[in-house]
Amino acid sequence: MKTIERLQTDVLILGSGGAGLFAALHAHQQAPELSITVAVKGLLGKCGCTRMVQGGYNVALAQGDSVERHFMDTVEGSKWLSDQDLAWTLVTKAVERIHELENELGCFFDRNPDGTVHQKAFAGQTFDRTVHKGDLTGIEIINRLAEQVWSRGINRLEEHRAVELIKTPDGKSLSGVLMIDMRSGEFVFVQAKAVLLATGGGPTMYKFHTPSGDKSCDGLAMALRAGLPLRDMEMVQFHPTGLLAGKDTRMTGTVLEEGLRGAGGYLLNGDKERFMHNYDPRGERATRDIVSRGIYAEMRAGRTSPNGGVYIQMGHLGPDKVRKQFKGMVERCGDCGFDLAGDLVEVVPTAHYMMGGVQFRPDCGTELHGLFAAGEDTGGVHGANRLGGNGVANSTVFGGIAGDSMAAWTRQNNVPRAPDEAAIAAAIAAMEAPFGKPAGSLEPIREALFDCMWEHVGIMRTRDGLLLARQRLAELGQALKATGVADGHRAFNVTWHDWMNLNSLIVVSQVIVEAALSREDSRGAHFREDHPATGDLPGSSFTVVRQRDGKLQLTRSAVQFTRVTPGQTILEGAA
Repeated sequence: MKTIERLQTDVLILGSGGAGLFAALHAHQQAPELSITVAVKGLLGKCGCTRMVQGGYNVALAQGDSVERHFMDTVEGSKWLSDQDLAWTLVTKAVERIHELENELGCFFDRNPDGTVHQKAFAGQTFDRTVHKGDLTGIEIINRLAEQVWSRGINRLEEHRAVELIKTPDGKSLSGVLMIDMRSGEFVFVQAKAVLLATGGGPTMYKFHTPSGDKSCDGLAMALRAGLPLRDMEMVQFHPTGLLAGKDTRMTGTVLEEGLRGAGGYLLNGDKERFMHNYDPRGERATRDIVSRGIYAEMRAGRTSPNGGVYIQMGHLGPDKVRKQFKGMVERCGDCGFDLAGDLVEVVPTAHYMMGGVQFRPDCGTELHGLFAAGEDTGGVHGANRLGGNGVANSTVFGGIAGDSMAAWTRQNNVPRAPDEAAIAAAIAAMEAPFGKPAGSLEPIREALFDCMWEHVGIMRTRDGLLLARQRLAELGQALKATGVADGHRAFNVTWHDWMNLNSLIVVSQVIVEAALSREDSRGAHFREDHPATGDLPGSSFTVVRQRDGKLQLTRSAVQFTRVTPGQTILEGAA
């Protein structure tokens, strides 16, 4: 094997979103003597999904609200598939974390005239509990987190792409992570005593998607190859209102935040008629899965806007009010030629978030010794449907827990573990494989993946469609393996990284298909037109997919109703 650069650190954090940066700060606070390194595909503070959060952060602060009420909204929104201990941790620790964000990290959130924190309405909740900074909440949070990480001198590996989790020779523990320094194209092995998987999800395998193109489910693909269990992978959330600005702009698919509907915005079909009350009594304020299906039904019926979607209307609320309350959204729409404050804006459901991910414990540990996980790389918190505003809460809550856990764990496991050198060599060979093939275009494979996932594994699913997708994804995987990349240079070789992106996306798409085939009922984000009923709630089970010897294996596990059972509330359960 050729010589590669080797680095050592006590704690290695993959990802610099809310989960990764909170983990770094908490680990440093708990154990300042440890060396902590944050590795990120882009630049710290400038990439990741948390920075893109517009709407806000769910937390029970106001009089009349409670963590019990937030918990029930979360569990009922999950269609009773969430891990209730994880959900309880989310809603209780969110209170602690929002105070930490304000009082220790310096975040400024919007206030009411009396000085209390302003909380706005988000769909699917029984109380207005979403804390925000206008409609640019994520930028406020990430800017303050990044400043704190920089000020503490925490190590950074920017523009370093993680490509494989490397175990010890006996396969029982994690030794470190193989990376590519994107600036040189050279491989780097980082040995670490504890590793956090916090790369984020990013369902960019769909035609319309919100995350940036560098989000390609790398963390989930690495976890799968390492033999870790992924749960709830059929649950891919579509945000109902992605901007629809035409086919030739990347602005299409970017989110117009849920607060627009929470504030009283209307959805209109191509005939300029409101339609959501035909699908749910709550109308536009129904949960994301219901609104997405309502829009998709109008699209299939041909009642569409010029670009094939529907409209959102805000002008009836008063243009000046809209401009003040949703400044960022008004400007974003204006950049694309739309007047959100006074006219109609075209929207389409857009793939937004993955509820599924690595199975993990409340302390963020996983079954692989030395590996922790937090944020969108994990499954179990949201079940079948994530409430808007629970995503950034999830990342910051469990990121902080992960940092605390890794600091304590590393103090007790303070000896580096030697890597499996054969595994390093095999991973390098797999990532270099396209250089040995005739160079070809990746664009047809990407477009075919977009079409396959949107048509057959999207908002509405059937067994026949999923079987077609299974076959098509296998063909696309073979096509990718046969497509080479020019080896003129490795530094910032965008085509090479695009090849790796597609490799991860196809693998994770296959997991989504297998989980969706297994679930023959409809829950939250997973809707089977051939099995539209919800099924037996007390008998609920979740899907678990592993990879063994290169093949996917699926099992089901019963949901443990540790705090409340279907038909109860948390207060009844406590009584």
